[in-house]
Amino acid sequence: MEKLQSLRGMVDLLPASIGLWQHVEATARDHFRRARIAEIRTPLLEVTELFARGIGEATDVVGKEMYTFLDRGERSCTLRPEGTASVVRAAIQHGLLSQGPQRLWYGGPMFRYERPQAGRQRQFHQIGVELLGFPDARSDVEAIAIAWDLLADLGVGGLALELNTLGAPEDRIRYRTELLAWLEAHRQQLDPDSQARIQTNPLRVLDSKHPGTQELLAGAPALADALSGESHERFTQVRQGLEALGIPFTLNPRLVRGLDYYSHTAFEITSDQLGAQATVCGGGRYDGLVQQLGGAATPAIGWALGMERLVLLLQQSEAQPWMAAAAPQVYLVNRGDRAEAVALQLCRDLRRTGIAVELDASGAAFGKQLRRADRQGAAWAVVIGDEEAVAGEALLKDLRRCEAPGVEAETVADRTSPGRRLALVEIPAQLAHLLAC
Repeated sequence: MEKLQSLRGMVDLLPASIGLWQHVEATARDHFRRARIAEIRTPLLEVTELFARGIGEATDVVGKEMYTFLDRGERSCTLRPEGTASVVRAAIQHGLLSQGPQRLWYGGPMFRYERPQAGRQRQFHQIGVELLGFPDARSDVEAIAIAWDLLADLGVGGLALELNTLGAPEDRIRYRTELLAWLEAHRQQLDPDSQARIQTNPLRVLDSKHPGTQELLAGAPALADALSGESHERFTQVRQGLEALGIPFTLNPRLVRGLDYYSHTAFEITSDQLGAQATVCGGGRYDGLVQQLGGAATPAIGWALGMERLVLLLQQSEAQPWMAAAAPQVYLVNRGDRAEAVALQLCRDLRRTGIAVELDASGAAFGKQLRRADRQGAAWAVVIGDEEAVAGEALLKDLRRCEAPGVEAETVADRTSPGRRLALVEIPAQLAHLLAC
């Protein structure tokens, strides 16, 4: 019988890598707790109209990449391709915005039908922040600072912030007319994808990765020239705020992001360690989205980071604190009928005190179990044989590596010393004390 395989672009997260994912998630949770940002969880499946209306029907996401189908009630449903529209829908539906500004974050899988590659899958994961009801430029600066500090705290190297403004809707309408005329005049010199976007989404042509198109666009009208004085002033405040916080940035007038709902500030945080797929985090302001989805006019800004790309970056790092977190604190070595029964009870007692314990259920020789304990990175081993079980005792062995200068690293598992003999009832308190030191 043929072995079943996962669908292309749907990747299993295996135990060997899950510690890193949990490390990222835990670090993000801590940053959001300190920034007073509350978690929200939305369904993976939404009505298709939410994304068609929110993201924009002319975008690649809606036009080419969504997983959309009819359910048994003949309703058009879509697996969410991004998180912002769902969060805004939930805030409107449950009246959160009537309670004042909302500081929200989310995490979980998203789905887009695109060509899988390193750091980009058809089921991918994001962590995102949405600040709803915050109109001033300081909220843009705060949102960017939260993302920047999180990535820096995780140890991501080579970070760079690219910044642009898309102006107010009136600015973009004015600019779109100028850009459209220019693109039509240069249609034959554009790449095929950009030609197709001229009528549907001309601003997305600015974000083309085609080298010839990019070179040609150097002569295109600049969005900055179409901005109102008010939009210019707002963008100046954002730049000054970032400078005051010591967050370096470069201006990128071609940065427009891929979704229709953005306005004013748009930004991406990249890393020079990711090659072509350099963007780790992206976002911007979307003041019109809440009203577009049926709510009251509400200013908002948000961002999302891609977990797969972030994990790729962190796997290249020499410092790996998540590996230590995955190791058991105590490895319970046991052999013999009586010992195995006693070990199971002791294992449960230790776990109840908050100690991470791995119980060896192999029945192998003591030496083999101790070597396995060492490979797992355990700090301590508790050894119980039938003799110890009858006596109500266990051996406590220190497996921490010797780090004395000039001494080759070794563990107690390699030595002949029997360990320290203690009564079973003393083991939990003694280990708790030793692990706290």
